[in-house]
Amino acid sequence: MRHRVAGSQKFGRRPDERAAMLKNLTVSLIKHDKVRTTLAKAQAVRRIVEPLITLSLEDTPHNRRLAESRLGDRIAVAKLFDDIGPRMSGRNGGYTRIYKLGNRQGDGAPMAVIEIIE
Repeated sequence: MRHRVAGSQKFGRRPDERAAMLKNLTVSLIKHDKVRTTLAKAQAVRRIVEPLITLSLEDTPHNRRLAESRLGDRIAVAKLFDDIGPRMSGRNGGYTRIYKLGNRQGDGAPMAVIEIIE
């Protein structure tokens, strides 16, 4: 039975490949504010990026180190804390939005755009 197993997508990859893919998507979303990907990957990235944005609301050296350990990209961390964090200071959550685009031509996978709300 599959009871209460939501969010356990494997994406056809080994655990290290899956972690690298999600980290790369997260860094791309932070750098570009918008990423076009499959719906399942967008939902998985949302679970990673929302806590990072919450972390960036308070700009302390400890929070920057935590974010850098999770992202591994200093440019993305700088944008997260200098641009995105102050922009989201008035919000209590819900920092991202997912738009469904329809199915991909080749394999019929449901596509989506995930973006950071302005």
